[in-house]
Amino acid sequence: MTRALSLVAFAVFVTANAAGREAGPTEAFLVVTSAGVVQLELELADDPAERAKGLMFRHALAPRSGMLFDFGTTGPITMWMKNTFIPLDMLFIDEDGRIVAIARETVPESLDTISVREPVRAVIEIAGGSAAALGIAEGDLVARPLFPD
Repeated sequence: MTRALSLVAFAVFVTANAAGREAGPTEAFLVVTSAGVVQLELELADDPAERAKGLMFRHALAPRSGMLFDFGTTGPITMWMKNTFIPLDMLFIDEDGRIVAIARETVPESLDTISVREPVRAVIEIAGGSAAALGIAEGDLVARPLFPD
């Protein structure tokens, strides 16, 4: 990853989703893909209460928006879709910022657990189908101070 990417300024702003539930502040995250760089605006779920609520009760996500779940440590992670009304793509990220797995088009309101074999540090949730549409794949890197250069 280049130094230029690590020097990107991260904008913080508030957006509203289609359901009317106001989204929290977001930060810009860059995903370095084989085809170029994709910018995502992500809300941060970095405490237990925010991670438990996640993207529940939303009926839509703006393009290139979503949520980053930072677990603060690397280990096995299990997600689910309880009270989540839209399909999501879940990007599972290791401690180095590498996407190790993608759960695509998860089933809304399912209580089935979603996990991967590899230990991960974080998960990014974006609208279902967005990973493919944006060219995001396993092995791509997420750039932000959370992850090293």
